[in-house]
Amino acid sequence: MDLASVVGFMAERSQGVLATHRKNGRPQLSNVVYGVTDGIVGVSITADRAKTHNLRRDPRASLHVTSDDFRRWAVVDCDVELGTIAGVLGDAGVSALTDLYRSIRGEHPDWDEFGQAMIDERRLVARLRPVHAYGQRV
Repeated sequence: MDLASVVGFMAERSQGVLATHRKNGRPQLSNVVYGVTDGIVGVSITADRAKTHNLRRDPRASLHVTSDDFRRWAVVDCDVELGTIAGVLGDAGVSALTDLYRSIRGEHPDWDEFGQAMIDERRLVARLRPVHAYGQRV
């Protein structure tokens, strides 16, 4: 399956299921909201959750996305890079989360409030670089 067309299909959406690998080899599945910029899938995650621990240990993941009618679907297997945890307003972590939010939702009514929430939740951006894709009627 053509990777570019699958990424294009995913770019038209913003919700999917992220699969990471637990230490015992079993998958850890999480519903996520994501954005696609320049072929890279961005996902906001929290530093202390299982998916983040899994990605620190094994920086590979898969993202499953479906059409609204559930007839078309795609999966991208990805190499993952974890960004900086949001620490203070204006730092690299908050900036990356701001860029991701804008790519998904547009403008926020109060960016300082948004940034502080990202800091309080210890959020960071996981950048998924698709390396392989498969699916149905994409």
